[in-house]
Amino acid sequence: MRLRLFTAAAAVALMACASASGATRPAKAAPRDAKVWAAAEAARPAQLELLKQLVDIDSGTGDVEGGRKMAAVLIPRLKALGMTVETVPAEQPGLPDNVVARLAGTGKGRILMIGHIDTVFGPGTVAQRPFRMDAQKAYGPGVDDEKGGVVEGLYALQILHDIGFRNFKQITFLMETSEERGSPGTQKLIGRLLKDADVELNLEPGDPPDMVTIWRKGSTTFHIDVKGRAAHAGVDPQDGRNAAVELIHQIQADDVFPKSGDGLTANLTLMSAGARDNIIPEEAHAAINVRIRTPDQIAQVQSVYVKNARTTLIPDTTVTVSSQGAFPPLPSNPATDALAARAQAFYAGLGLKLGTGGNGGASESALAAAAGVPALDGLGPVGGGFHSEKEYLELSTLTPRLYMLTKLVQSLGEDPPPPMK
Repeated sequence: MRLRLFTAAAAVALMACASASGATRPAKAAPRDAKVWAAAEAARPAQLELLKQLVDIDSGTGDVEGGRKMAAVLIPRLKALGMTVETVPAEQPGLPDNVVARLAGTGKGRILMIGHIDTVFGPGTVAQRPFRMDAQKAYGPGVDDEKGGVVEGLYALQILHDIGFRNFKQITFLMETSEERGSPGTQKLIGRLLKDADVELNLEPGDPPDMVTIWRKGSTTFHIDVKGRAAHAGVDPQDGRNAAVELIHQIQADDVFPKSGDGLTANLTLMSAGARDNIIPEEAHAAINVRIRTPDQIAQVQSVYVKNARTTLIPDTTVTVSSQGAFPPLPSNPATDALAARAQAFYAGLGLKLGTGGNGGASESALAAAAGVPALDGLGPVGGGFHSEKEYLELSTLTPRLYMLTKLVQSLGEDPPPPMK
């Protein structure tokens, strides 16, 4: 069947349908593709079965065996679609291999899909709360962040394979294994893959009620380390220099940034001090997770922390400030807006409204935008409760999202966007 082209220019025009708050006015609908919709509906039982299989594998970041088990399930399915599959060692020790699958076509667009197969949950989580469903939702560790998106990506490729669609130059599907820690095992690989891509589609969850993600915050963790002096807490505490008390002082002094909201935020996430309950703590450590909208905000935060470190409450203690970056921010930009407009048009063809918005969760799409590659995020099923035992996936969005992703890949294969300016 001949498919209608949806040009980048038309996509830009359709962005008038999206409001700044994420609400949408009725978008000009791209006619529903009956063949793709029927295939998406038919895929639902198998999609859910694969989702259950993946969720019931513990694969927290750093779980090498869990990563191997995930790859063992996914790689044969990718090869069955005619894809060339390679496993790429992680760029840091103690992380599973990444999986890169490629498929050559006959068209123009070079599409990079990214999904991550690691979760934030430790070993044994599946035994405590395995995959389950009720009438509205699916539950389980990583069910939507991001195993639901990975399954969606695979079934979009399955549909394209089954209908014989080849009008793209190349589709690359990266399943990475360390996103929840800022992709320390994958960032160089992502950079290489982006050099051979016209567009990046990210399979992170969609936000409720039904939105794609057009901006994200960047993420950096600041570490505050205090060195004091140990002493017996009962016999001669006066000889000690309490690193824990100084750390508390530093945290209180640094507590000048917002804790929530769409702008810069800084939140204490880790604290540790002392070795025994009868010793004045010699060392103390805190981690503060900072989320930013613009790159210059990192320097703003660092200047405050470094200035405060120069003034100590406990004499003879030393305070050191360091930082560890993860992802830059994904800024609002016309190229992402145009991709969102394509998605809105395909959703409108189903009689559905698709919103746009952003959040504080960082992702690989920021790396794409920084490299000048247009990126659209939040294309996985809608869900919530992420990084907690309440995580869920909205079952009503499973089939529409699969349809939308499949149509986006078709559209971008035929009509890739220009590079970002």
